[in-house]
Amino acid sequence: MAAFAAVVRERSFTRAAAQMGVSQSALSQTVGALERRLELKLLNRTTRSVSPTEAGQRLYLTVNPRFADIEAELAVLGELRGTPAGTVRITATEHAVRTLVWPRLQPWLPKYPDIKIEISSDNRFIDIVAERFDIGVRLGGDVAKDMIAVRIAPDMRMSVVGSPDYFARHPQPRVPRDLTEHDCICLRLPTHGGLLNWEFKRRGKVMNAQVRGRLVFNTTELVVAAAIAGHGLAWVPADIVKGSISEGRLVEVLEDWAAIYPGHHVYYASRSASPALTLVVEALRSPGRP
Repeated sequence: MAAFAAVVRERSFTRAAAQMGVSQSALSQTVGALERRLELKLLNRTTRSVSPTEAGQRLYLTVNPRFADIEAELAVLGELRGTPAGTVRITATEHAVRTLVWPRLQPWLPKYPDIKIEISSDNRFIDIVAERFDIGVRLGGDVAKDMIAVRIAPDMRMSVVGSPDYFARHPQPRVPRDLTEHDCICLRLPTHGGLLNWEFKRRGKVMNAQVRGRLVFNTTELVVAAAIAGHGLAWVPADIVKGSISEGRLVEVLEDWAAIYPGHHVYYASRSASPALTLVVEALRSPGRP
């Protein structure tokens, strides 16, 4: 059942086998044995993809949440040994992993050697229960209402930045509509494949700027690097370019129009609150606690 659920979740025998630490052929044989036992076809297999049949989808929706319950219970049982134990899987945006999750967990890890941490850097909007993550870290406005959420960072301010070299060749924009005359470095969103909208706010008025440019990346880190290299303007969280601005590698513009979003929150389903998870949440919450 666990093997079958992993294949459906990953939509791939190769990825599921890597996740479970077994060979692809062994995983295929395991799932095949389950189909023969049930006398049902559970998966549609092609050379390029794997998808559940109607029976397979029904079985997956039934068994997958139960594996999360089993893992949570095993973690609780591990506490009977006297030390916190278990695996905590975390999904967070690239920005949150780099600036919050890893910096806070790195010094914390030696205190709890029996707690295993898996961190997935992912800018998608995902269902942490369906994808079997214990914890998610997203901006406050992006957290599902049925989750327990704890703020771990102050509000996030966005900045438009460019290099001194770029502004030596182009005038600085004074209002957001001036961005139509600039080469803007865009970020591709993984969830729907569109480009991230550049939003601005002033005196209670919110507006989106119509931006375009030659470069599109799928990580903020590359967007910032391209801006520093003088290839255009970037719209990114202010905290990740603060150092580059103070060092003179980037110049901020349109400060009066900066958009501000509710800060990052750590969130989880109430039934997932194992002792190990609780300790991880507290570790993410405590440094710089707002």
